[in-house]
Amino acid sequence: MISSRAESDLIFFLGIDIGSVSTKLAVLDANNRLYAHCYLPTAGNPEKALMLGLRQVGTLLPKKASVSGVAITGSGRVLGAELISADMVKNEITCQAASALHFEPGTRTVIEIGGQDSKLIITRQGLVTDFGMNTVCAAGTGSFLDHQASRLGISFEEINQLVLESESPATINATCTVFAESDMITRQQSGCSKTDIVYGLCKALVANFRRSVVQARPIVPPLVFQGGVAHNKGIKRALQEDLGIEPRVPPHPELTGATGAALLCALNPPEKSRFKGFSVLLNK
Repeated sequence: MISSRAESDLIFFLGIDIGSVSTKLAVLDANNRLYAHCYLPTAGNPEKALMLGLRQVGTLLPKKASVSGVAITGSGRVLGAELISADMVKNEITCQAASALHFEPGTRTVIEIGGQDSKLIITRQGLVTDFGMNTVCAAGTGSFLDHQASRLGISFEEINQLVLESESPATINATCTVFAESDMITRQQSGCSKTDIVYGLCKALVANFRRSVVQARPIVPPLVFQGGVAHNKGIKRALQEDLGIEPRVPPHPELTGATGAALLCALNPPEKSRFKGFSVLLNK
């Protein structure tokens, strides 16, 4: 029964990551273990996605649970912080680094690829020393791969199977999505298999990431690969082949922005949380 638990068993920290494509919430317990989480499409309405996410995770916590702090990150962090009275607002670089270092304390390089952006984070002795991000072009992000795969009529599950079978990946120019689509059509017309086209797209995305984000920055292991795209085995394989380093992927790579925010809040908790509470917010 809840009444017999230690007080620490009812203390939680909530991290929220509101992105342009998806909204993620992660609840950590007093021992920094993931207790509850949700992943929702933002769908152009971050307020609605946030409230729906709060409803989902709120039902997963014990009735007597105490949220000791709330931290928020992502492109919608300012709006979200005002809506729920968050205790802490953090940038995405800091949160991704915190999550990677929690998962792999010796992390020296973090690659995070999401739906609309991609990041390279360099850490030394637990501190961020440098970082790079993609430009407005989507050719090095998850949306690029999703769009091209949908044109081929291939699901995510099929991608993960096909990319491991490819032995002669197609050469595809991913400098921009227009060039990539043109190359992909050409390869299809020349009889190239879907297997090699899909893995060619993965390699093209990694090449674009190296060119536009990594540039001359050194990639040193341990390397942690985060973001929703880390679920894609083709990108992980392409990164390992391109960099000569095996990327480590945390159990929930899509949640690392949210978990990083929660970790930072737990590291420096507020004296008293400003969070309005699940019941107040959801009864509006």
